[in-house]
Amino acid sequence: MTDAAPLKLFNSLTRQLEPFQPVHPGEARVYTCGPTVYNYPHIGNMRAYVFADILGRTLSFKGYRLTHVINITDVGHLTDDADAGEDKMEKMAAQNAQSIWDIARHYTEAYWADIKALNIRQPAHWSIATDYVPQMIEFAKSIADKHCYELESGLYFDTGSVQDYGRLARAQTEEGEGRIEAVDGKRHAADFAIWRKTPPGEKRQMEWDSPWGRGAPGWHLECSVMSGQLLGFPFDIHTGGIDHREIHHPNEIAQNQAFCCAGGLSDPANSGARVWMHNNFLVERSGKMSKSSGEFLRLQLLIDKGYHPLAYRMLCLQAHYRSELEFSWDGLAAALVRLKRLLMAVQQLKARHAELGSTSSAPTDAAVQGEDWTLKQVQGDEYVRFAGLIERFDAAIADDLNTSVALTVLDEVVALKKVDPAAKLGVIAAMDAVLGLNLLTLDRAALRIRPKGAVIDEAAIEATLTARKDARAAKDFARSDALRDELAAQGVDAMDGDPLGWEWKLGS
Repeated sequence: MTDAAPLKLFNSLTRQLEPFQPVHPGEARVYTCGPTVYNYPHIGNMRAYVFADILGRTLSFKGYRLTHVINITDVGHLTDDADAGEDKMEKMAAQNAQSIWDIARHYTEAYWADIKALNIRQPAHWSIATDYVPQMIEFAKSIADKHCYELESGLYFDTGSVQDYGRLARAQTEEGEGRIEAVDGKRHAADFAIWRKTPPGEKRQMEWDSPWGRGAPGWHLECSVMSGQLLGFPFDIHTGGIDHREIHHPNEIAQNQAFCCAGGLSDPANSGARVWMHNNFLVERSGKMSKSSGEFLRLQLLIDKGYHPLAYRMLCLQAHYRSELEFSWDGLAAALVRLKRLLMAVQQLKARHAELGSTSSAPTDAAVQGEDWTLKQVQGDEYVRFAGLIERFDAAIADDLNTSVALTVLDEVVALKKVDPAAKLGVIAAMDAVLGLNLLTLDRAALRIRPKGAVIDEAAIEATLTARKDARAAKDFARSDALRDELAAQGVDAMDGDPLGWEWKLGS
């Protein structure tokens, strides 16, 4: 077997594919911009965390010791990402007549539930913004003299005080800068607040004393402080959605440059991270991706319609993270079918492995079902039959996380005949350690989710399916078709040849 393929990642800062060179040999330190916990995340938001999870799993698979940080923004993020409007948390608390702390707790727990449902691994640290306010004040104090100025509304960062401001966004135009809030007294249109004073006569639920008056930190300041505190500057990789590439991340970079007394961005490490990575948008044509649309597309809505959360993960894996991904119910259904087929094949393989018992070589059931597989573990003699497939899988994920190609290689492994089932299970487990579909542990029946709107009961389904089976055996295809149509009218999709007998499906 050949050596591992070198990992190459697309750096948004340089707009180039670059070999991964860790700051600390053998380690990988990654920071991911997390949610602002004022509402439920929609599935477009969750694509960013599936992408970051695949990145982390790939780094682990390649043998790096991973330290991954995801932040929780519970203060400071304004209603407009372009540094304008009210604080999202304060606004939601006022609307619901609730404590802002209760709002933050509820939506953080909802986000964590989605993280678990999508089989996203827990990071080394969940950094909560309000836990770091003292450090944010100290950070701001350290850069204030050279890089900031004070206005009536707060402390502002002078973007003209650092080199190459806006290089990440490649949008150093008046049109781009015009998206930033217009404030009297700002030196440059792109200057942004790193500390916002509470306006006279008002009181926020979240506010702190600072040298610039009582108030709250800016959203951009939070990520600079938490990433630096937990990972150290420079760290390896900073991830987020492509929407962060235009304003939030350029502002983070400017703060990092100021804090580290760094030069221009011709050296990417001066940005605070060596590599900046961004996933593209999830596109949904009906307009239900916006949280202002009422029944917006959150993960629970997919579950309510009878789709297992990992079908959405599969949908994400079928596209490259840097390409737009269009969401449709038909596309989600197709992803669910692909996942079902993989699970059915793995269950049959596990049954075959159990039949052979101790006569089959290599990994134990416990090892097969573990999550911490690395490439090195499937490069032994017992896996020589799979060597070419393992190399192709490794090459795919090493090529800027090309999961769509990696999935096709996994399909080939599953289809391979006349091989040792234990070794085959080991290879599937190793590949799934990257893809995160739970193929070795998820029960096939778990994918059969009853939609919230379904009214027919299971006994009636089974009776109708039995009658349909009898009709097909009697070659009474007209009755068979009529019974199938009867089930379909009640939200049940009968699948001939399915060992479970039936599948729930709710029309969208």
